[in-house]
Amino acid sequence: MIYSMTGFGKSQKELQDLQIRVEVKSLNSKFTDIFCRVPKSLSAKEIDIRNYLTQQLERGKMELNLHLQKNNENVEQSILPQGQIATYFTELKRFATELGISNIDENALYLQAMSMPSLNSSDHSQDNEEEIEALWKVVFEAVQEAVKECKEFRAREGKVVEDKFREYIAAIKSGLAQVLEQDKIRMPGIRERMRNALLELGLKEDFDKNRFEQEVVYYIEKFDISEEKVRLATHLDYFIEILEEGNGKKLNFMAQEIGREINTIGSKANDSTIQRLVVNMKDELEKIKEQTANVL
Repeated sequence: MIYSMTGFGKSQKELQDLQIRVEVKSLNSKFTDIFCRVPKSLSAKEIDIRNYLTQQLERGKMELNLHLQKNNENVEQSILPQGQIATYFTELKRFATELGISNIDENALYLQAMSMPSLNSSDHSQDNEEEIEALWKVVFEAVQEAVKECKEFRAREGKVVEDKFREYIAAIKSGLAQVLEQDKIRMPGIRERMRNALLELGLKEDFDKNRFEQEVVYYIEKFDISEEKVRLATHLDYFIEILEEGNGKKLNFMAQEIGREINTIGSKANDSTIQRLVVNMKDELEKIKEQTANVL
């Protein structure tokens, strides 16, 4: 079974009053290219997320977006211990009153409280780490669900691509079968064309028969496509076998080998009918090459 590199998955969870939303999408790429948009509070976990994406999705251009929202407001900047901002605000207001400052701007005090770090409180730090770990546990579950959905999307897309591959290979096999039939009448035609060419040059029937036969053999060997026909048939069968393995790189390599044999048949055949069949086979092959670029 093959997998497409195009995929999309999403997941949503809740932790108390916090909404967690994860989206994962992937596109085709020769290499592994990962972009993560993660809140600052979870930036230390980005490496873990990247490793998990590489392990599960293997290859392609991947993008993960993690959104944290609380009461419809973005809370990606930080997660403070319960009541810490209120404590800062109360203390700042008390200090201002003790210092005899009049006309206290409470809005300014509140903004100042929002920007203050933890005042060397080990309990607060421990609480914050525990909250981050609890949050990460739920976030990672959401990441796993989104990736799983993305892989299922890839599998569905891969099944469609696999059916197309089988259709294109069948079309090329049909063209090859017609080439085999045409090749049976092509060789006698070469001999007849050479004989007519000699007669048009004014030579009579009494020309050297032995030399003529030598020339016929030479051209028949030059235009012979027996090996190419066998190799092409083998490559087509092997392409179907690779579909069962699900190896996109192998499929791409075999598509190149199939193209090489088709081109050789076209250049050596020296037959208009076979040339038209070759054009049709190359058209089907181009469709295969377009799809192999998106196969994992």
